[in-house]
Amino acid sequence: MRFLEDMRVGQRREIGAYTFTAENIVAFAEQFDPQPFHLDEEAGRNSLFGGLAASGWHIASACMRLLVLERQQEAAAEAARGEPVAVWGPSPGFRDLRWIKPVLAGDTITYANVVESVRPSDSRPEWGIIQARNTGTNQRGELVFSFLATAFVPRRAAAE
Repeated sequence: MRFLEDMRVGQRREIGAYTFTAENIVAFAEQFDPQPFHLDEEAGRNSLFGGLAASGWHIASACMRLLVLERQQEAAAEAARGEPVAVWGPSPGFRDLRWIKPVLAGDTITYANVVESVRPSDSRPEWGIIQARNTGTNQRGELVFSFLATAFVPRRAAAE
């Protein structure tokens, strides 16, 4: 269960992996980030990236999708066990977004989440606030993506 009281600094969870194909890199770029090195293999090879590179926003969007899917699966499992489902609140933001290494066509990025801080909310006693570092690592074990997210998490007493 994912109530504030269940969270511990240092908790790590693997949230899934995503493979960036040439097709999905170009499709995302055409719609959201139409820069030449995201749209064309030759332009990518001639850029600092050295190949068709995924948009940083594509890398972040894949992470977000996996975070949401992982939480939905966890909520379904909680409900199936007859446990109270922890419905998380919104995020007031993030910081320290870093695209550390290029993600090229064919790379598979594995995403993880590590809790860095846990505290009750001062103004809303039914909620807590966590900060967690979200990271993406390529198939060679290289860190390619990172950001620190903040989220409102319900307290167990509020769910009972």
